[in-house]
Amino acid sequence: QVQLVESGGGLVQPGGSLRLSCAASGATRDVFATAWFRQAPGKEREGVSGILNKRSAGGRYQTYYETSVRGRFPISRDNVKNVVYLEMNDLRVEDTAVYYCATGARSMTIAGVLETENYDSWGQGTQVTVSS
Repeated sequence: QVQLVESGGGLVQPGGSLRLSCAASGATRDVFATAWFRQAPGKEREGVSGILNKRSAGGRYQTYYETSVRGRFPISRDNVKNVVYLEMNDLRVEDTAVYYCATGARSMTIAGVLETENYDSWGQGTQVTVSS
């Protein structure tokens, strides 16, 4: 089992930035992918961004993004510290939600990287509020 702790949420004005961190411990060697999800009040949890735990043949970590955040929310990882980051730029009111970090141990297709059913360990969530 993997234990996850998110941090970095808060209140920010539209156009502002935040950096979320997800610190992992436990069976991290078994993880195939790490992803960020978010859930706004009254809405279903949705995938935001994901990153594989191992480098591709080209030496990079493959990353995946939900359409509305592509180009604004780059995801990255530090394997030495076992931390995954979500840099949130140009924040919008509609980005307001509780953000969750999750890890999945089983292999998944590209289409499945942002699907909740592929993830088995979840953090407690961190609130992000974008408001003027």
